Amino acid sequence: MIGKLKGIVENYGDDHVLIDVCGVCYVVFCSSRTLGALPGVGEPCSVFTEMMVREDMIRLHGFATQGEKAWFSILLGVQGVGARVALAILSTLSPSEISSAVALQDKAMMGRASGVGPKLAQRLVTELKGKVPDLGGIDAGALGLQTALGEGLASSNVADAVSALSNLGYSSAQASAALAKIVAREGDDMPTEKLIRLGLRELSS
Repeated sequence: MIGKLKGIVENYGDDHVLIDVCGVCYVVFCSSRTLGALPGVGEPCSVFTEMMVREDMIRLHGFATQGEKAWFSILLGVQGVGARVALAILSTLSPSEISSAVALQDKAMMGRASGVGPKLAQRLVTELKGKVPDLGGIDAGALGLQTALGEGLASSNVADAVSALSNLGYSSAQASAALAKIVAREGDDMPTEKLIRLGLRELSS
């Protein structure tokens, strides 16, 4: 198995990068997010990789971060999700946004990815529940609150504040992340109106 490549960017395609590793060029298929993070042609690069082997094909998929690679493997475990759809999801949502969508059971957020219809979006958030990888960079408090919201267990004032902030144009992930910081500082027993006010201040800072 090939877990990581270090080499020189030889060329780019619409959905892949060609990496020269000591004279051997590897075709590595990536999300648009990873392709955008890689350097220009002729510059050194490194990507984490996942190799898929079939009877008629051997293909490398590349990722800018371990979080992307972890989610790729997990996404492939969902019925109806192949490599193309998994990369489309990773092109649209960052690893932390996927974690938030699953925690919040937000099928609309998951459905933003190309090739993910309503039924598949629902299956994704349902089947991935409890499978969020430990990515390190995700705030545990925010993820905990998002999970509580997704399961309908969050206190009513917090849930109402998230709903109000979402109605003002913020995503559920943004609103819940902001309120998680406030709740961590001041507790969750304050009135909804104050939570909304503090949430707006947090989101605008």
